[in-house]
Amino acid sequence: MAALADYSRNEDNEVNGWIRFGMRLGVSAALHPFEYSKTLIQIGYEPIGARPGKSMLGRPVMLLPNIFQYIGHIKRVDGFYGCYRGLAPKLAGSVLSMVVSERVAEKLGLAYQEDKDESELSEEENYVQFKYNLKRDIVLTVSGIVVSHPFHVISLRMMAQFVGRETLYNSILGSIAEIWTSEGILGFFAGLIPKLLCDVACLVLSSSSVFIVNKYFIKDKVARQYNASLTGFAFSSLLYPLQVVSTCSSISGSRLMAGQPPIMPKYSSWVDCWNDLQSRRELKRGSSLFWRTQAVYSSTVPTSFAPLPTLSRYQ
Repeated sequence: MAALADYSRNEDNEVNGWIRFGMRLGVSAALHPFEYSKTLIQIGYEPIGARPGKSMLGRPVMLLPNIFQYIGHIKRVDGFYGCYRGLAPKLAGSVLSMVVSERVAEKLGLAYQEDKDESELSEEENYVQFKYNLKRDIVLTVSGIVVSHPFHVISLRMMAQFVGRETLYNSILGSIAEIWTSEGILGFFAGLIPKLLCDVACLVLSSSSVFIVNKYFIKDKVARQYNASLTGFAFSSLLYPLQVVSTCSSISGSRLMAGQPPIMPKYSSWVDCWNDLQSRRELKRGSSLFWRTQAVYSSTVPTSFAPLPTLSRYQ
């Protein structure tokens, strides 16, 4: 009877897991136009010119279109369904990541275990539970990213076609053939290393910080939930430049206009991409989606002409 009860409980957990995963896919699909716009911003494409304005402190700035104006521009050019370009490979990659990562975790002896209440555990047992969950999450993250990255690259390149109006990446099979022919197998994993570094570092840093803070400073359950969310957001913001580097590296070197000079240099590696974006102070582009500005500076060198404004890099 006990074995039957455990089997039934595992079945219920698996069903609930798939229901939650389906809901996440639905939300991801609904928000895809925002990710589409953010991707174009990350690769440096600005189809709408900046306009003069003022900051909250009254300083003159150049205002760039926010994320809603950007989506509106895509819709005007490609229509409603055009806002969902790249969604199919993105969802396919998510499903593949979910299935494969769980199987890998099970093979490594890190199957899902329902967490016990920390109040019922000793300090040592709590630490053992934390280590188990962290190892499982790292395995899920790494295996999920690696197996789904080719679909991620295809999705990014489908969206980047908006810049040059190409039709090289119109379907998943056609995109696979294009990458295999022009770049070989390494093309499917362009931008993989910075993406892995970003996601794994964010996971380890946020999980460890939350565990330490909750252990020594926060005892209230509601406060712990807020702490986990804020900590994850803080480390995600800190590591955001790696997301930009991964996106640019995934597109650079392709036959798309967005991935070729003069729009984008042909990077030899993701480190080369990082150094180039850092030298131009563009590692944070796309980090601000609702209030996007360019500061205006005046020249301090006296001339006989009115000084021209100098625009800083966009965010």
